[in-house]
Formats: sequence, structure tokens, C-alpha cells
Amino acid sequence: MNSYKQDEKTEKKSKFSTMPRLFSYLLKFKGRIIAVFALMAFGTVVDLINPLLQERAIDRYILPGDLGGLIRIVIIGAVLNLLTVIAIKIRMLVMAKTSNKVIQNLRQELYDHIQGLDLAFFDSRPSGKILARIIGDTNSLKDIIENAVTTLIPNLITVTAVLVIMFVKNWRLALAALCSLPFMIAGIFLISIMAEKHWRAKRQKSSNMNAFINEDLSGIKIIQSFRAEKETDKTFQELVWDDRREFIRAVRWCDGFGSWIDLCWSVGTAGLYLAGIKLLGVDNVSIGTYIAFGSYVSMFWQPIMNLSNFYNQFVNAASGAERIFEIIDTQAQVTDKDGAEAMPPISGEVQFQNVTFGYDDKKTVLQDVSFDVAAGETIALVGPTGAGKSTVVNLVSRFYDVNDGAILIDGKDIRDVQLDSLRTQMGIMTQDNYIFSGTIRENIMYGKLDATEEEMLAASRAVHADDFIRNLPDGYDTKLTARGGELSNGQRQLVAFARTMLSNPRILILDEATSSIDTKTELLVQAGIASMLKGRTSFVIAHRLSTIQNADRIFVIDRGGIVESGTPAELMALKGEYYALRTAQFADGSIRRSLP
Repeated sequence: MNSYKQDEKTEKKSKFSTMPRLFSYLLKFKGRIIAVFALMAFGTVVDLINPLLQERAIDRYILPGDLGGLIRIVIIGAVLNLLTVIAIKIRMLVMAKTSNKVIQNLRQELYDHIQGLDLAFFDSRPSGKILARIIGDTNSLKDIIENAVTTLIPNLITVTAVLVIMFVKNWRLALAALCSLPFMIAGIFLISIMAEKHWRAKRQKSSNMNAFINEDLSGIKIIQSFRAEKETDKTFQELVWDDRREFIRAVRWCDGFGSWIDLCWSVGTAGLYLAGIKLLGVDNVSIGTYIAFGSYVSMFWQPIMNLSNFYNQFVNAASGAERIFEIIDTQAQVTDKDGAEAMPPISGEVQFQNVTFGYDDKKTVLQDVSFDVAAGETIALVGPTGAGKSTVVNLVSRFYDVNDGAILIDGKDIRDVQLDSLRTQMGIMTQDNYIFSGTIRENIMYGKLDATEEEMLAASRAVHADDFIRNLPDGYDTKLTARGGELSNGQRQLVAFARTMLSNPRILILDEATSSIDTKTELLVQAGIASMLKGRTSFVIAHRLSTIQNADRIFVIDRGGIVESGTPAELMALKGEYYALRTAQFADGSIRRSLP
């Protein structure tokens, strides 16, 4: 359980390089963004004009007592501000739709990329942490994408324009109002470093928690059977507290933005008042100008406050964006090489030529393994757990690439052909075949999406799944939840058999495929397996040796290679390792119970 508390190792990148990449997704919506910019420009101009209208109203109309001029300028201001409100509403609607579309595109790109990664990627990551990237991290980017256009740009423009106007109207009042600006910049720099650190840590802790929840719920049956609820609850509490602690730390630092800016704002306003009192008598600054300056000071510091709030979102989103792009930038180790050709229809001849392979640099699973399998031949792989039986079939399916040597099918190196064209001609059955949520029909049709109803029924009958399916209340339309909890282990296996049979593979791989089927069901399905193996090159992995007595040859895998090979009769006569395995099973009665 402690593994869930280990943070993922991700390459730390500058947020100022990550975020432009994120914002580049907006370029697909140039028309909408241009329209939003136009609406923002109008609103910003009106905001900048408002203090000038106040100044003119006071100096030109209120003090001289010109009521008609005052009414005209009030009407002009009211119309402009009403149009600004309408522009803001339209802008918010357009940006909300755009940001949602960007997130949709980004999530789809991330999902498509993950689908194309090889098994080595999934071996090193809990599924819950991958789920956190697709759901949680992408959701965290919505507000930042929207606010980057509606908050960042207009506030930056406002701050710049206010500075220019203030210095043009009275540079001494401007300097007095901005006397605290250097202190604000220094404080924000320090706070931003600490806030970014804790937001990144917070995303890591959230990922750990999501991974634990996903794995915990997937294994709830095991947890309850071993009465491990207290232990998992304790681990969950620790993960929740880790997440909460980093969140509080990040928020505390982010709250410092607002407090520090408030302090600098107050100091700047006091500087304006002190300078204004003196300058009113010395430089004869008008009351309207002084009031306009007060408005511009607010217009300067309010966007700064808005930008500080945006930065809080920015550093949080930057850590999420880093985690998303870290996966998008992950390259699959098993890919189509340049110039790879489509695999023609397979006859089924398989050759291992001096194959060496290990899942990592620390341990070699297969060492210099060579063998030839004729088309249509059935090869059984036996041996102790961890010897490399599943590795052999994983390499045939090219879920991994060999470290050395080559694997040929029909004389073609499988690294030289397109993956899709290779795997579409293979069928793989494991002891834990996944059942998807949906009907039984949909699960079987997954083997061949364009299959006819007759083909689907024929595949089901061939593996003797048709009988039990028709006895269900809704037959083939019976709805199943994920993993098929409504069916027994044996029934789930039969559905998976039908799915594989429907795909009509040229090379068939059965990895402990009958381990969850009881003896009676196994006897029924053996005939279906026999018909499925006929005419196909097949690799069968089985610990129950009674299931492989009809194999053409048996390979005993151990110590990094094939230590024995031959027909069942030849290996029994040899009285070697296969003989010892079969004798041991017979001694404990497993073979006797499984034989008819």
C-alpha cells in the first residue's frame, strides 16, 4: 500500500514554456478569439474613458453649473457602459464554449496517445494515476484557458494603458501613486516560487489518492475476503491528509498575493493623497483631475489583484499541464518503423532467432532462444511461474520488442510490418479476460465489430457458450457491468472464448484460458477449443497439463530458455522436467480430477 504514497517522477519544466504550448490549442479557434479580442478591446476602452468622462463632468459641467452638458455626458457614459455589459456577456459565452472545446480536444488527444502506448508504459503506472491525468488534470485547465483570454490580456492592457495615461496627465502624481510598486514585484516573485512548489506537490498527492481509490475499488472483493478494510482505510486517510496538507500550504501562499497587493495598494493610495494635498496648492491640480487620478489608481491596482488571482490558477494549471504533456511526449517503444508494410494474410509459420529479452536492464527473462513452429502447429508452453511462458507469447504479439535477435512470422520480421495488420490476425485469450459493460452480444461482437448475427451465434455455439446464454432472462441482450460480475468465472471465460473465436485469428494464443472453468464445463469446451485450434498456429500456456495432451509439441520453459521440447509421449519417455511436472500433478490428484 505504501507504493501509492510514492509521487510520480515527472520532468520539471518551466511553466513559461508549458503554458504557451497549452494556449496554442486556442489557435484552432482563431475566428472566435478575434471576436473575443474585439469585444474586450471595446470594454477596455470604455473603462479607460470613464475617469476622463468624470473629470470632464466635474470640471466642465458640475462646477460651472451646466446642467445640459452634464445630462449629455451622463447619457453618453450610460450608453457606452450598457454596451460594455452586453459585450462582456457575449464574450463570456463565446469563451466558455471555446475553452470547453479546447479541453475536449486535449483530452481526446491524450486518450488517443495513451491508447497507442505499449505495455511497458502501463506496467510502470497504476491505472488510477493515468485516469487522474485524463480527468482531473485536464479539468484543472478549463478555467486557465478561458481566463487567459478574458482576464490576463485585458488586465495587462488596462494596467499598461493606465500607466501611460497617469504619466501623461501628471507624472509626479503617478510616481507618488506607484511608490510601492517595486516592493509589490519583489513580494510576488517570492510568493510565486513557493506557491508553484506546493501546487505541483498537490497535483502529485491528488494523483496518488485517485490511483489508490481506483485500485481499491477494483480489488474490493479481495479486500473484503481478507478483512483488510481497516488497513486500506488507514492508507486512504494518509493519502487524503497528504493531499489536504499540500492544498492548505498552496492556498496559504496564494492568499499572500492578495494581502501583499492590498498593502501595496494602500501605500500607493496614501502616497497619492499626500502628494495631492501638496500639489493642489503648488501646481493648481484641478479637482476633476485629482478624482480622475483616484479612479486610475483603482484601475491600476484592481487588475493587479485580478492578475494575482489568475496567477494562482496559473501555477496550479501549469503543474497539471506538465503532467499531461509529459504523457503526450512519452514515445511508445513499440511502433511502426518508417516504411513498414502491411502484413499479408498469415499462414502461421513462427521463428524465434536467438531472441534475448528482459522487461528491464536488471533481469533477462529469455536468453538466446531459438525455435521454429510450422503453420497450423499447436505448441504448449509449460514451466514454473515466472519462467517466461507469457513473455514468449507477448513477444509473438509484439506487445514488447526483443532486446536482441528476431521473431519472424511467415519469414517476415514482425518489426518490419504494421502493428495493426499483425495483431488483427491474432487472437489472445487469458485467464482474466475483461468483460466490458454492455450486453453479452456487444461483448462477443467486440471480437469482430462488423460480424453478422449468424457469425456471432456460430462462434458462441462452437465454444458451448450458446446454451447458458440462452438460459439467461434476456439471452444475448443480458446487460453486464464492467468485469461481468453477473456471471460466474466459467461463464465469463466462455463469453471471452466466443469473442476470440469470432475474430477468426490465424495465430491463436491461449494463456491459462481454461483455468477458471470447472471440470464439467471444461469437458464441453475442449471440443470447441479443438475446432478453434484446427488449421491455426497456436500457443497454449497451461498449468493443468491435462489440457495440453493433444498439443503437437510441448516446450518446457525455464532458466531463460527451452530446456525440453517434444511431443507429450516423447517428453514422458524422456523422464525429464515435463515428466516431473506431470507426475507431481498426478500425485496430488489434479489430473485425475480433470480427466473424464
